[in-house]
Amino acid sequence: MVLSVVFLVYAYNTGIEYVLAIAIFLFFIIIINLYTFVNKRLTEVDDFLESVKYRDFSRWFNEGSGPRDMQELHKSFNTVIRTIQSMNREREIQHIYLKEILQMVDTGILAYSLDSGQVLLQNSAFKEILDVPEFRNVSFLEKRKSDFYKDVMENYFPETTALTVLVSRDSVNMLVSNALFKIDEETFKIVAIQDIDETIDQTESVAWKKLLSVMTHEIMNSIAPISSLAETLQHHIRQAIEKPDEVALDREDLEQAIGSIRKRSDGLLMFAKTYRSLHKITELNLRRVYVSELFRNISNLMQPSLQNKSIDLNFKVEDTRLEIDIDTYLIEQVLINLLVNAVDAVDIAAKPNIRMKGYQDLRGRVIIEIIDNGKGIPEEILDQIFVPFFTTKKSGSGIGLSLCKQIMILHKGRIQIKSKEGVGTRVSLIFN
Repeated sequence: MVLSVVFLVYAYNTGIEYVLAIAIFLFFIIIINLYTFVNKRLTEVDDFLESVKYRDFSRWFNEGSGPRDMQELHKSFNTVIRTIQSMNREREIQHIYLKEILQMVDTGILAYSLDSGQVLLQNSAFKEILDVPEFRNVSFLEKRKSDFYKDVMENYFPETTALTVLVSRDSVNMLVSNALFKIDEETFKIVAIQDIDETIDQTESVAWKKLLSVMTHEIMNSIAPISSLAETLQHHIRQAIEKPDEVALDREDLEQAIGSIRKRSDGLLMFAKTYRSLHKITELNLRRVYVSELFRNISNLMQPSLQNKSIDLNFKVEDTRLEIDIDTYLIEQVLINLLVNAVDAVDIAAKPNIRMKGYQDLRGRVIIEIIDNGKGIPEEILDQIFVPFFTTKKSGSGIGLSLCKQIMILHKGRIQIKSKEGVGTRVSLIFN
Protein backbone atom coordinates (compact mmCIF):
# COMPACT_ATOMS: atom_id res chain seq x y z
CA MET A 1 0.00 0.00 0.00
CA VAL A 2 2.87 2.41 0.81
CA LEU A 3 4.49 1.60 -2.55
CA SER A 4 1.23 2.39 -4.32
CA VAL A 5 1.08 5.78 -2.68
CA VAL A 6 4.73 6.48 -3.59
CA PHE A 7 4.01 5.38 -7.15
CA LEU A 8 1.00 7.70 -7.38
CA VAL A 9 3.02 10.65 -6.15
CA TYR A 10 5.75 9.89 -8.71
CA ALA A 11 3.20 9.53 -11.52
CA TYR A 12 1.59 12.82 -10.56
CA ASN A 13 4.95 14.64 -10.58
CA THR A 14 6.07 13.20 -13.91
CA GLY A 15 2.71 13.91 -15.51
CA ILE A 16 2.20 10.44 -16.79
CA GLU A 17 -1.61 10.27 -16.87
CA TYR A 18 -2.18 6.65 -17.86
CA VAL A 19 0.22 5.43 -15.20
CA LEU A 20 -1.69 7.50 -12.69
CA ALA A 21 -5.01 5.96 -13.74
CA ILE A 22 -3.65 2.43 -13.33
CA ALA A 23 -2.21 3.32 -9.96
CA ILE A 24 -5.53 4.73 -8.77
CA PHE A 25 -7.31 1.58 -9.91
CA LEU A 26 -4.81 -0.63 -8.04
CA PHE A 27 -5.18 1.55 -4.95
CA PHE A 28 -8.95 1.03 -4.89
CA ILE A 29 -8.52 -2.71 -5.38
CA ILE A 30 -6.19 -2.82 -2.39
CA ILE A 31 -8.59 -0.76 -0.26
CA ILE A 32 -11.54 -3.01 -1.16
CA ASN A 33 -9.56 -6.19 -0.39
CA LEU A 34 -8.36 -4.75 2.88
CA TYR A 35 -11.91 -3.74 3.83
CA THR A 36 -13.25 -7.20 2.93
CA PHE A 37 -10.47 -8.89 4.90
CA VAL A 38 -10.97 -6.78 8.04
CA ASN A 39 -14.79 -6.78 7.81
CA LYS A 40 -14.99 -10.58 7.56
CA ARG A 41 -12.87 -11.04 10.65
CA LEU A 42 -14.71 -8.35 12.56
CA THR A 43 -17.98 -10.06 11.64
CA GLU A 44 -16.65 -13.37 13.04
CA VAL A 45 -15.53 -11.64 16.23
CA ASP A 46 -18.91 -9.90 16.48
CA ASP A 47 -20.76 -13.24 16.07
CA PHE A 48 -18.62 -14.76 18.82
CA LEU A 49 -19.21 -11.84 21.19
CA GLU A 50 -22.95 -12.01 20.43
CA SER A 51 -22.94 -15.67 21.46
CA VAL A 52 -21.15 -14.77 24.70
CA LYS A 53 -23.58 -11.92 25.36
CA TYR A 54 -26.64 -14.18 25.07
CA ARG A 55 -24.90 -17.18 26.70
CA ASP A 56 -25.32 -19.27 23.56
CA PHE A 57 -22.38 -21.65 23.75
CA SER A 58 -23.83 -24.30 21.45
CA ARG A 59 -22.27 -22.73 18.33
CA TRP A 60 -19.15 -24.30 16.79
CA PHE A 61 -16.77 -22.42 14.46
CA ASN A 62 -15.30 -24.23 11.44
CA GLU A 63 -11.61 -25.00 11.95
CA GLY A 64 -11.00 -27.07 8.79
CA SER A 65 -11.52 -24.67 5.87
CA GLY A 66 -10.93 -21.07 4.84
CA PRO A 67 -7.85 -18.89 5.20
CA ARG A 68 -5.29 -20.07 7.70
CA ASP A 69 -5.58 -17.00 9.91
CA MET A 70 -9.39 -17.53 10.00
CA GLN A 71 -8.90 -21.18 11.02
CA GLU A 72 -6.63 -20.07 13.86
CA LEU A 73 -9.22 -17.50 14.95
CA HIS A 74 -11.95 -20.18 14.92
CA LYS A 75 -9.75 -22.50 17.00
CA SER A 76 -9.36 -19.76 19.61
CA PHE A 77 -13.12 -19.17 19.66
CA ASN A 78 -13.82 -22.90 20.10
CA THR A 79 -11.25 -23.15 22.92
CA VAL A 80 -13.01 -20.34 24.79
CA ILE A 81 -16.41 -21.98 24.20
CA ARG A 82 -15.18 -25.35 25.50
CA THR A 83 -13.77 -23.68 28.62
CA ILE A 84 -17.04 -21.82 29.31
CA GLN A 85 -19.09 -24.99 28.69
CA SER A 86 -16.90 -26.86 31.18
CA MET A 87 -17.31 -24.10 33.77
CA ASN A 88 -21.08 -24.05 33.22
CA ARG A 89 -21.29 -27.83 33.69
CA GLU A 90 -19.36 -27.59 36.95
CA ARG A 91 -21.59 -24.77 38.17
CA GLU A 92 -24.73 -26.70 37.17
CA ILE A 93 -23.51 -29.83 38.97
CA GLN A 94 -22.71 -27.81 42.09
CA HIS A 95 -26.11 -26.08 41.91
CA ILE A 96 -27.97 -29.39 41.57
CA TYR A 97 -25.87 -30.91 44.36
CA LEU A 98 -26.63 -27.95 46.65
CA LYS A 99 -30.36 -28.05 45.84
CA GLU A 100 -30.57 -31.78 46.53
CA ILE A 101 -28.81 -31.35 49.87
CA LEU A 102 -31.15 -28.51 50.82
CA GLN A 103 -34.18 -30.62 49.87
CA MET A 104 -33.01 -33.35 52.26
CA VAL A 105 -32.65 -31.19 55.38
CA ASP A 106 -35.50 -30.60 57.83
CA THR A 107 -34.66 -26.91 58.19
CA GLY A 108 -36.66 -24.60 55.92
CA ILE A 109 -34.40 -22.37 53.80
CA LEU A 110 -35.32 -19.38 51.63
CA ALA A 111 -32.90 -17.09 49.74
CA TYR A 112 -34.21 -13.97 48.01
CA SER A 113 -33.22 -10.52 46.76
CA LEU A 114 -33.82 -7.69 49.21
CA ASP A 115 -34.08 -5.25 46.31
CA SER A 116 -36.63 -7.02 44.08
CA GLY A 117 -38.00 -9.72 46.39
CA GLN A 118 -37.18 -12.30 43.71
CA VAL A 119 -36.68 -15.79 45.19
CA LEU A 120 -33.28 -17.29 44.48
CA LEU A 121 -33.83 -20.60 46.27
CA GLN A 122 -36.36 -22.35 48.52
CA ASN A 123 -36.47 -25.94 49.75
CA SER A 124 -39.34 -28.32 50.45
CA ALA A 125 -39.04 -28.00 54.24
CA PHE A 126 -39.72 -24.25 54.02
CA LYS A 127 -42.89 -24.85 52.00
CA GLU A 128 -44.06 -27.66 54.30
CA ILE A 129 -43.53 -25.68 57.52
CA LEU A 130 -45.50 -22.72 56.16
CA ASP A 131 -47.89 -24.87 54.09
CA VAL A 132 -47.31 -22.82 50.92
CA PRO A 133 -46.78 -23.75 47.25
CA GLU A 134 -43.76 -22.78 45.13
CA PHE A 135 -43.55 -19.00 44.78
CA ARG A 136 -41.25 -16.63 42.88
CA ASN A 137 -41.41 -13.46 44.96
CA VAL A 138 -41.60 -12.90 48.73
CA SER A 139 -44.53 -10.54 48.17
CA PHE A 140 -46.53 -13.80 48.09
CA LEU A 141 -45.67 -14.36 51.77
CA GLU A 142 -46.53 -10.76 52.59
CA LYS A 143 -50.04 -11.35 51.26
CA ARG A 144 -50.65 -14.99 52.28
CA LYS A 145 -48.63 -15.28 55.51
CA SER A 146 -48.66 -11.70 56.78
CA ASP A 147 -47.94 -12.61 60.43
CA PHE A 148 -44.95 -14.73 59.48
CA TYR A 149 -43.73 -12.04 57.06
CA LYS A 150 -43.98 -9.34 59.72
CA ASP A 151 -42.35 -11.37 62.51
CA VAL A 152 -39.64 -13.14 60.51
CA MET A 153 -39.01 -11.65 57.07
CA GLU A 154 -38.95 -8.01 58.16
CA ASN A 155 -36.59 -8.61 61.10
CA TYR A 156 -32.94 -9.55 61.30
CA PHE A 157 -31.81 -12.53 63.41
CA PRO A 158 -28.00 -12.87 63.20
CA GLU A 159 -28.19 -15.59 65.88
CA THR A 160 -30.66 -18.46 66.11
CA THR A 161 -33.74 -17.20 67.93
CA ALA A 162 -36.82 -19.02 69.25
CA LEU A 163 -40.11 -17.44 68.17
CA THR A 164 -43.78 -18.32 68.38
CA VAL A 165 -45.26 -17.42 65.00
CA LEU A 166 -48.87 -17.56 63.86
CA VAL A 167 -49.08 -19.74 60.73
CA SER A 168 -52.54 -20.47 59.25
CA ARG A 169 -54.23 -19.72 62.59
CA ASP A 170 -51.90 -22.08 64.45
CA SER A 171 -49.14 -20.97 66.80
CA VAL A 172 -45.92 -22.64 65.70
CA ASN A 173 -42.74 -22.58 67.78
CA MET A 174 -39.79 -21.94 65.49
CA LEU A 175 -36.06 -21.49 65.53
CA VAL A 176 -35.26 -18.59 63.19
CA SER A 177 -31.96 -17.26 61.82
CA ASN A 178 -30.93 -15.29 58.74
CA ALA A 179 -27.94 -13.80 56.97
CA LEU A 180 -27.19 -11.23 54.28
CA PHE A 181 -24.82 -11.53 51.33
CA LYS A 182 -24.03 -9.59 48.16
CA ILE A 183 -23.66 -10.62 44.52
CA ASP A 184 -22.29 -7.68 42.52
CA GLU A 185 -24.42 -4.74 43.68
CA GLU A 186 -27.48 -6.80 44.67
CA THR A 187 -28.12 -7.77 48.31
CA PHE A 188 -29.66 -11.14 49.15
CA LYS A 189 -31.08 -12.57 52.36
CA ILE A 190 -31.14 -16.19 53.54
CA VAL A 191 -33.83 -17.16 56.05
CA ALA A 192 -33.67 -20.48 57.93
CA ILE A 193 -36.59 -21.77 60.01
CA GLN A 194 -37.14 -24.97 61.96
CA ASP A 195 -40.34 -26.28 63.54
CA ILE A 196 -39.36 -26.89 67.16
CA ASP A 197 -42.58 -28.76 67.95
CA GLU A 198 -41.99 -31.33 65.20
CA THR A 199 -38.37 -31.82 66.29
CA ILE A 200 -39.46 -32.28 69.90
CA ASP A 201 -42.15 -34.75 68.82
CA GLN A 202 -39.59 -36.87 66.97
CA THR A 203 -37.22 -36.72 69.93
CA GLU A 204 -39.99 -37.66 72.33
CA SER A 205 -41.00 -40.58 70.10
CA VAL A 206 -37.47 -41.97 70.23
CA ALA A 207 -37.31 -41.36 73.98
CA TRP A 208 -40.65 -43.12 74.41
CA LYS A 209 -39.40 -46.25 72.70
CA LYS A 210 -36.34 -46.21 74.95
CA LEU A 211 -38.65 -45.82 77.95
CA LEU A 212 -40.62 -48.89 76.90
CA SER A 213 -37.39 -50.85 76.70
CA VAL A 214 -36.40 -49.69 80.18
CA MET A 215 -39.81 -50.59 81.60
CA THR A 216 -39.67 -54.06 80.06
CA HIS A 217 -36.31 -54.53 81.72
CA GLU A 218 -37.70 -53.36 85.07
CA ILE A 219 -40.67 -55.74 84.83
CA MET A 220 -38.35 -58.66 84.16
CA ASN A 221 -36.19 -57.60 87.09
CA SER A 222 -39.28 -57.66 89.34
CA ILE A 223 -40.55 -61.00 88.09
CA ALA A 224 -37.23 -62.83 88.41
CA PRO A 225 -36.84 -62.59 92.25
CA ILE A 226 -40.55 -63.31 92.79
CA SER A 227 -40.28 -66.45 90.69
CA SER A 228 -37.09 -67.52 92.44
CA LEU A 229 -38.50 -66.94 95.92
CA ALA A 230 -41.74 -68.74 95.07
CA GLU A 231 -39.78 -71.71 93.72
CA THR A 232 -37.72 -71.88 96.93
CA LEU A 233 -40.84 -71.76 99.09
CA GLN A 234 -42.52 -74.42 96.98
CA HIS A 235 -39.48 -76.68 97.42
CA HIS A 236 -39.44 -76.26 101.22
CA ILE A 237 -43.19 -76.83 101.54
CA ARG A 238 -43.00 -79.96 99.39
CA GLN A 239 -40.17 -81.34 101.54
CA ALA A 240 -42.08 -80.54 104.74
CA ILE A 241 -45.12 -82.39 103.42
CA GLU A 242 -43.14 -85.38 102.19
CA LYS A 243 -40.83 -85.60 105.22
CA PRO A 244 -42.60 -83.93 108.14
CA ASP A 245 -40.32 -85.61 110.70
CA GLU A 246 -37.12 -84.44 109.01
CA VAL A 247 -38.02 -80.99 107.70
CA ALA A 248 -39.76 -78.39 109.82
CA LEU A 249 -41.22 -75.19 108.42
CA ASP A 250 -40.21 -71.97 110.14
CA ARG A 251 -43.44 -70.03 110.34
CA GLU A 252 -41.68 -66.68 110.72
CA ASP A 253 -39.49 -67.31 107.67
CA LEU A 254 -42.51 -68.49 105.73
CA GLU A 255 -44.54 -65.38 106.54
CA GLN A 256 -41.59 -63.15 105.75
CA ALA A 257 -41.09 -64.82 102.36
CA ILE A 258 -44.77 -64.65 101.51
CA GLY A 259 -44.85 -61.03 102.66
CA SER A 260 -41.95 -60.25 100.33
CA ILE A 261 -43.74 -61.90 97.42
CA ARG A 262 -46.95 -60.03 98.24
CA LYS A 263 -45.20 -56.69 98.56
CA ARG A 264 -43.25 -57.14 95.34
CA SER A 265 -46.35 -58.40 93.51
CA ASP A 266 -48.37 -55.37 94.63
CA GLY A 267 -45.63 -53.08 93.36
CA LEU A 268 -45.48 -54.93 90.06
CA LEU A 269 -49.28 -54.82 89.75
CA MET A 270 -49.28 -51.07 90.34
CA PHE A 271 -46.48 -50.70 87.83
CA ALA A 272 -48.38 -52.77 85.27
CA LYS A 273 -51.60 -50.79 85.83
CA THR A 274 -49.76 -47.55 85.31
CA TYR A 275 -48.03 -48.60 82.11
CA ARG A 276 -50.19 -51.37 80.67
CA SER A 277 -51.53 -49.09 77.93
CA LEU A 278 -48.08 -48.27 76.60
CA HIS A 279 -47.82 -51.40 74.44
CA LYS A 280 -50.98 -50.42 72.60
CA ILE A 281 -49.42 -47.40 70.92
CA THR A 282 -46.58 -49.07 69.03
CA GLU A 283 -48.71 -49.58 65.90
CA LEU A 284 -52.04 -48.40 64.51
CA ASN A 285 -55.11 -50.22 63.24
CA LEU A 286 -56.45 -47.47 60.98
CA ARG A 287 -59.93 -47.33 59.58
CA ARG A 288 -62.11 -44.58 58.14
CA VAL A 289 -64.90 -43.47 60.48
CA TYR A 290 -67.38 -40.64 60.62
CA VAL A 291 -66.53 -38.07 63.29
CA SER A 292 -70.20 -38.07 64.27
CA GLU A 293 -70.02 -41.83 64.89
CA LEU A 294 -66.90 -41.34 67.01
CA PHE A 295 -68.69 -38.67 69.06
CA ARG A 296 -71.74 -40.92 69.52
CA ASN A 297 -69.57 -43.70 70.96
CA ILE A 298 -67.88 -41.29 73.37
CA SER A 299 -71.24 -39.90 74.44
CA ASN A 300 -72.59 -43.39 75.20
CA LEU A 301 -69.51 -44.15 77.28
CA MET A 302 -69.38 -40.91 79.26
CA GLN A 303 -73.01 -39.91 79.84
CA PRO A 304 -73.76 -42.50 82.57
CA SER A 305 -70.84 -41.32 84.71
CA LEU A 306 -71.90 -37.67 84.33
CA GLN A 307 -75.58 -38.07 85.21
CA ASN A 308 -75.08 -37.14 88.87
CA LYS A 309 -72.59 -34.33 88.22
CA SER A 310 -74.88 -31.76 86.53
CA ILE A 311 -72.36 -31.24 83.75
CA ASP A 312 -73.66 -30.05 80.40
CA LEU A 313 -71.82 -32.21 77.84
CA ASN A 314 -72.43 -31.15 74.27
CA PHE A 315 -71.23 -32.75 71.00
CA LYS A 316 -71.24 -30.94 67.66
CA VAL A 317 -69.97 -31.85 64.17
CA GLU A 318 -70.15 -29.08 61.55
CA ASP A 319 -70.51 -31.59 58.69
CA THR A 320 -72.11 -34.97 59.40
CA ARG A 321 -70.19 -36.40 56.41
CA LEU A 322 -66.83 -35.49 57.94
CA GLU A 323 -64.59 -38.59 57.97
CA ILE A 324 -61.21 -39.38 59.44
CA ASP A 325 -58.66 -42.23 59.26
CA ILE A 326 -57.83 -43.25 62.82
CA ASP A 327 -57.23 -46.12 65.18
CA THR A 328 -60.65 -45.89 66.82
CA TYR A 329 -59.61 -47.60 70.07
CA LEU A 330 -56.68 -45.26 70.63
CA ILE A 331 -58.45 -42.02 69.70
CA GLU A 332 -61.40 -42.97 71.92
CA GLN A 333 -58.85 -43.50 74.68
CA VAL A 334 -57.45 -40.02 74.03
CA LEU A 335 -60.89 -38.38 74.03
CA ILE A 336 -61.98 -40.17 77.21
CA ASN A 337 -58.76 -39.11 78.91
CA LEU A 338 -59.28 -35.50 77.87
CA LEU A 339 -62.95 -35.57 78.93
CA VAL A 340 -62.05 -36.98 82.35
CA ASN A 341 -59.56 -34.14 82.76
CA ALA A 342 -62.26 -31.66 81.71
CA VAL A 343 -64.73 -33.16 84.20
CA ASP A 344 -62.17 -32.68 86.99
CA ALA A 345 -61.52 -29.11 85.83
CA VAL A 346 -65.19 -27.96 85.84
CA ASP A 347 -65.81 -29.08 89.44
CA ILE A 348 -65.54 -25.47 90.60
CA ALA A 349 -67.72 -23.97 87.84
CA ALA A 350 -71.17 -22.67 88.76
CA LYS A 351 -72.58 -24.00 85.49
CA PRO A 352 -70.12 -26.68 84.36
CA ASN A 353 -69.99 -27.01 80.61
CA ILE A 354 -67.95 -29.22 78.30
CA ARG A 355 -68.16 -29.02 74.51
CA MET A 356 -66.66 -31.36 71.96
CA LYS A 357 -66.74 -30.25 68.34
CA GLY A 358 -65.35 -31.52 65.06
CA TYR A 359 -64.71 -29.58 61.87
CA GLN A 360 -62.39 -29.22 58.87
CA ASP A 361 -60.19 -26.13 58.65
CA LEU A 362 -59.19 -24.16 55.55
CA ARG A 363 -56.12 -26.36 55.08
CA GLY A 364 -58.28 -29.50 54.90
CA ARG A 365 -57.22 -30.79 58.32
CA VAL A 366 -59.75 -32.45 60.63
CA ILE A 367 -59.83 -30.75 64.04
CA ILE A 368 -61.45 -32.17 67.17
CA GLU A 369 -61.69 -29.80 70.13
CA ILE A 370 -62.63 -30.32 73.77
CA ILE A 371 -63.56 -27.01 75.45
CA ASP A 372 -64.42 -26.56 79.12
CA ASN A 373 -65.19 -23.62 81.40
CA GLY A 374 -63.18 -25.05 84.29
CA LYS A 375 -60.36 -23.75 86.44
CA GLY A 376 -57.80 -23.69 83.64
CA ILE A 377 -54.09 -24.48 83.75
CA PRO A 378 -51.59 -22.11 85.38
CA GLU A 379 -49.37 -20.50 82.75
CA GLU A 380 -46.19 -21.46 84.57
CA ILE A 381 -46.87 -25.20 84.15
CA LEU A 382 -48.55 -25.12 80.74
CA ASP A 383 -45.34 -26.12 78.94
CA GLN A 384 -44.78 -29.09 81.29
CA ILE A 385 -48.10 -30.89 81.02
CA PHE A 386 -46.89 -33.26 78.26
CA VAL A 387 -43.75 -34.28 80.15
CA PRO A 388 -44.06 -37.95 81.22
CA PHE A 389 -44.77 -38.39 84.95
CA PHE A 390 -45.52 -34.69 85.51
CA THR A 391 -48.83 -34.28 87.35
CA THR A 392 -50.59 -31.87 89.70
CA LYS A 393 -53.06 -34.53 90.89
CA LYS A 394 -52.38 -36.42 94.11
CA SER A 395 -53.56 -39.69 92.59
CA GLY A 396 -52.34 -39.02 89.07
CA SER A 397 -49.64 -41.05 87.31
CA GLY A 398 -48.52 -38.20 85.03
CA ILE A 399 -48.68 -40.23 81.82
CA GLY A 400 -52.23 -39.43 80.59
CA LEU A 401 -51.40 -36.41 78.44
CA SER A 402 -48.07 -37.94 77.45
CA LEU A 403 -49.95 -40.92 76.09
CA CYS A 404 -52.38 -38.64 74.26
CA LYS A 405 -49.53 -36.80 72.61
CA GLN A 406 -47.76 -40.03 71.66
CA ILE A 407 -50.96 -41.39 70.09
CA MET A 408 -51.40 -38.19 68.07
CA ILE A 409 -47.80 -38.36 66.87
CA LEU A 410 -48.43 -41.90 65.66
CA HIS A 411 -51.42 -40.54 63.73
CA LYS A 412 -49.07 -37.93 62.19
CA GLY A 413 -51.05 -35.24 63.98
CA ARG A 414 -50.55 -33.14 67.06
CA ILE A 415 -52.26 -31.92 70.20
CA GLN A 416 -52.50 -28.27 71.22
CA ILE A 417 -53.69 -26.87 74.54
CA LYS A 418 -54.71 -23.28 75.17
CA SER A 419 -55.78 -22.42 78.67
CA LYS A 420 -56.43 -19.44 80.90
CA GLU A 421 -56.57 -19.86 84.63
CA GLY A 422 -60.07 -19.25 85.97
CA VAL A 423 -61.60 -19.19 82.47
CA GLY A 424 -61.18 -22.65 80.95
CA THR A 425 -59.22 -24.84 78.58
CA ARG A 426 -59.36 -25.67 74.89
CA VAL A 427 -57.64 -28.87 73.71
CA SER A 428 -57.27 -29.32 69.93
CA LEU A 429 -56.49 -32.62 68.23
CA ILE A 430 -55.14 -31.75 64.77
CA PHE A 431 -55.12 -34.51 62.14
CA ASN A 432 -53.03 -33.61 59.07
